[in-house]
Parts: sequence; C-alpha cells; structure tokens
Amino acid sequence: MSAQYETVKKKPGSVEKFPWPKGIRGAVSLTFDDARLSQVDTLIPILERRGVKATFYVSLDRVMERLEGWKKAIQAGHEIGNHTMTHPCTGNYPAFRWNSLEELTLDGMAREIDDAEQAIFRTLGVKPRSFAYPCGQTFVGRGREVKSYVPLVAERFMTGRKWLNEDANDPAFCDLAQLLAFESDGQPFEALKSLLDKAAAEGRWLILVGHEVGDGGYQTTPVSSIEKLCRYTQDPANGIRLDTVGAIADYIVAAREKKIR
Repeated sequence: MSAQYETVKKKPGSVEKFPWPKGIRGAVSLTFDDARLSQVDTLIPILERRGVKATFYVSLDRVMERLEGWKKAIQAGHEIGNHTMTHPCTGNYPAFRWNSLEELTLDGMAREIDDAEQAIFRTLGVKPRSFAYPCGQTFVGRGREVKSYVPLVAERFMTGRKWLNEDANDPAFCDLAQLLAFESDGQPFEALKSLLDKAAAEGRWLILVGHEVGDGGYQTTPVSSIEKLCRYTQDPANGIRLDTVGAIADYIVAAREKKIR
C-alpha cells in the first residue's frame, strides 16, 4: 500500500500525532478556483510581495485572458491545479443545468479531467498534480446509478480538494484524494485566524478556498484578509507553515513513508 493511502493503525478514539518539522504546529494552503482575473491582477502581486505561494485550480477560458500573467505565476513558484474542462456541477444550480453531474458518466468525467490536463500542458507547460472538485462535488449520475469519481482523481493526481467542509485535515489520517477545505470568500481575517489557530492547536492542515479577490462582492476574499493572514503565518511564534497544496502533500507522503519503514 502506498504512503498516500497508508494511515497509522491506532486504537479506536485515539489520535496519532503527526510529525511536523520543529517549530511547526500545523499548516495552511491558500487555494483559488477558476482563474478569475482578480487572481492575476490583485492577488498574485500581494503574494509576491509577501513571498507566499498559492495553488490555483484553473479554468482554461479565463487563463487565456491573462496568459502571460499565469506564465509568470508559474515561474514564481505558484502551483497550477486541474479543475476540469467545463466545471460540471449539480444541475440543481441553474447555471450548471446544461452540464450537470447528474447526466454525466464516469467516462465523461474522465474526459473532462484528461482534456483539461492536456490543455493545461499545451497552454502553460505544466502537468498538474493537484485537482479540485468543481463545486466540491464528487459524484456522477442519479439514484441507484450514482458513482463516485474520487477513484478517477486518485489515479491521476496526488491530491483532490473538496469545498465547504467543516474541519481541517488530519495529516496522519486524511485521504489525499478527498481533502477538506473551508471558504475564504467573504471572511474577515478574524474568522480565518480562528480556523488557523484551531488547526495549529490540533496539528492539522487547513485549506482555504477563494475565487475573486477584492474589497467586496460575491465569492470574493477580502484583500485585507489575505494580507493579514500572510503576516500572521510568517510570524515564527505562531508555528504555522503556509505553502501550496502540492508542497504540503509531498511532506505528508514523505512522513508517512518514513513511518511505514
């Protein structure tokens, strides 16, 4: 069994303490979906000033609107992730009725993922190792025909990230193909700080998900929250590692392999 899926055997109710590096109590990753224009125009300059790297799950149509900006982001060390070709979600959301998960098959979803992977490589010259489930949803089909497409993601990527969950990830236990994540959109820094402090106290990995970046509006992470979060995590006294999803996952896999050996 690979270290990606191996977890430590322990008694019911017990919690395995994960071996973060000395001085680190927990971790956080900033992630952003859909290649929104404000990510290149507003967010990446903030991150560059702070020396912070983030993970971006991109939509190819929007990438083309800021292509040179995305190429520079990759050169600067930001991670690019796969977010499918056409972003299929449940048809209960009217905007996605034309492309609903309820009407998709596993073969159709595999094409969505693989077509996006090829397009990202052709356009940006990178092969993503990280995936984000559109709308955080992991199924195709209806009723008795519903199937999970998590195995498709696990076969192709090191990580799969969900959305709108209720806790941070336990690095000693979590399934890297189904990583939990919180919304950063609309959240003041104080709310994000509470999540950070809880994750650090419990030795966990917090993943935050944003879309637009600005001073207000729908699905928008406040600029002030990003700036304050960067400063907070860069204070060694807080013991929080801020890095890309891929970098944190690499550390977790290496730690699990060492534990297995």
